[in-house]
Amino acid sequence: MHARLILSDGLCFEGQSLGAMGTAAGEVVFNTAMTGYQEILTDPSYHFQLVTMTYPLIGNYGINPKDFESRRPYVAGFIIREYSPVVSHWQANKSLDDYLKYHGVVGISEIDTRALTRHIRDKGAQMGMITTSDEPTESLLERLRNGKKLIGRDLVREITTESQYAWPLDGTDSHGDHMPFKVAVYDFGVKFSILRSLSLHGCHLRIFPAYTPVEELLEWEPDGVFLSNGPGDPEPVEYAIRNTRELLGKRPIFGICLGHQILGLALGGRTSKLKFGHHGANHPVMNLSTGAVEITSQNHGFILEEESLADEDVEVTHVNLNDGTLEGIRHRSLPTFSVQYHPESAPGPHDSRYLFELFLKEMMEFNA
Repeated sequence: MHARLILSDGLCFEGQSLGAMGTAAGEVVFNTAMTGYQEILTDPSYHFQLVTMTYPLIGNYGINPKDFESRRPYVAGFIIREYSPVVSHWQANKSLDDYLKYHGVVGISEIDTRALTRHIRDKGAQMGMITTSDEPTESLLERLRNGKKLIGRDLVREITTESQYAWPLDGTDSHGDHMPFKVAVYDFGVKFSILRSLSLHGCHLRIFPAYTPVEELLEWEPDGVFLSNGPGDPEPVEYAIRNTRELLGKRPIFGICLGHQILGLALGGRTSKLKFGHHGANHPVMNLSTGAVEITSQNHGFILEEESLADEDVEVTHVNLNDGTLEGIRHRSLPTFSVQYHPESAPGPHDSRYLFELFLKEMMEFNA
């Protein structure tokens, strides 16, 4: 069936429908990973985004029951060049098309994703709409321009857990309460792979809604606090910034992605939006303390501005070698640090998993 992708600047792509019928709007971004579309689809950080895969052939290994990053897909829509109707993987239990239809995700295929990516790279990320309707482009464009925007909108409150829960979900973890560290996780849109990584490093986890007051979180008596990844603009998430500022010095803190930005704002910094964001599995980042270059998985549209961190106790630890943006900070006197990228990967390389061990060390020394 025929489908269209319409950008807010008026550019229109004609293609074929993928997944559910209907209309979906969101910010159009591109991801340069060659594999991992299942993890990308279910990453809550992609809430309210239309994700373009730059790799041309998508769907060939289908969908399997083990590689989900959340309970459902969070992308607003999915954009690819060529869809593979043939599924070839021993773990697959359904096709990509069937999965998108089941969850009501609107997609489009058979468009020039190279031209789209170059347009976003040159003009910047912008709002867009995927539709299978016959409504005139002009009226759809008017709806798009008058619709919801990304800047200034609190997307975290739309997706955070409604109640606290323990990890793992199925209760099969043999460590249970005998794990050496209790970690309270603020859920701004946390990925399962982050929870798996913390659990594999010996942490007993309890996940809390993003707006949970500090006193309620501390009633659980955690050894450390983790600030998760999540979608959108960090500045409207004022409750998370306040809570993080109140937690400084009370517990070791580790933040990833949006959690990194929240921590930076709590420390007096400022954030801004990138032209087209970092979305992919091959971004080079330098660890300034060792000089080592890590190949990292990234997914963010906002950054913490280095020059805004006036506090001398805040040290920059990592920088992006593509554009020089800030990728990591730590507090010189408090057990507090964060990174902009994803050390748990999924999809992506495992160069940065040492950061989970660093968090363990911080908790061990703090609680000694």
